[in-house]
Parts: sequence; C-alpha cells; structure tokens
Amino acid sequence: MARRDKTNYYLDLADVVSKRGTCLRRNYGAVIVKNDEVISTGYVGAPRGRQNCSDIGTCIRQKMNIPRGERYELCRSVHAEANAIISAEREKMMGSTLYLSGREVATGELIANSCCCSMCKRMVINAGIKTVVVRDTDNEYRTIDVQEWIENDESLEGSLGY
Repeated sequence: MARRDKTNYYLDLADVVSKRGTCLRRNYGAVIVKNDEVISTGYVGAPRGRQNCSDIGTCIRQKMNIPRGERYELCRSVHAEANAIISAEREKMMGSTLYLSGREVATGELIANSCCCSMCKRMVINAGIKTVVVRDTDNEYRTIDVQEWIENDESLEGSLGY
C-alpha cells in the first residue's frame, strides 16, 4: 500500500474531526496546519453549554426548507472553520492552511462543491490563513488561495455603496 500524500492525510484528519459534528444536515471538519504541525481542529456544533440539533432532534433550517448557503443566522451551530479559528492563536495561523472536509448526514457522502460560507471566508481572511484545501472525493481536492477571496470580494455585488 502506498503512503498517503500529506494533503490527503490532513483532509483525512478533517474527515475524522467531522464525525464529532452535531448537525442534522451536514457535518464538516476543519484542521488548521502550519509547518506540518496541526494548530487546531473544529467541527460543526452548538456553542458550548447549548443543546445541539442532534440533542433536540430538529433543525430549524431543515424544517423551514432553507436551501444550502442561505440564512445561516438561523442555525444553532458554529461552523467547523470558525471553531478551528476560535481554538487557535492568530500568530500561529498566519500563513497557515485550513483543510476542510464535509459529509451529508443522511448518506455519509462527501458534500459536492463545498466551500466556506461567506461568514467563514471573512474569518479565514482575518485569521491570516493563506490557503484553504477542500475535499471533493476521497483522493481529490481543490486548493484555494485566500488572496482570491480578498481580491474577488463577492460582498461588493449588489452593494448599496455604504
């Protein structure tokens, strides 16, 4: 058996971290790495001390049929990327890589075309993370230069010019 390449090794870790998630729709795991050292991990779950969707047995976004990528303010959970960022020192995150893997709860399949939501993108930018690697299949992934998110500011689309 061939040795696993480093990128897929860290994505495998993110996939294992996602198994701690408590979302009823999709679970993500995030791993922040710098200089081949894991800085922190994060998964989807309610803030500490609050009940998780898996505990109460309901998801408000699912109940309201809210499509993927919309109305995250209604969600009980903190996203995996945010939890990983919260748990790390900013100095260590500067120039780091965030590895992200997500699975559909109902099927266990990897989430197609996944990426950080707009709120998590802003946190990734401010944390000083340089690169985001997103798992597409068990062996394939996309590498995103965070600088692209800065230069291609989607929040300017439809802006009121404030």
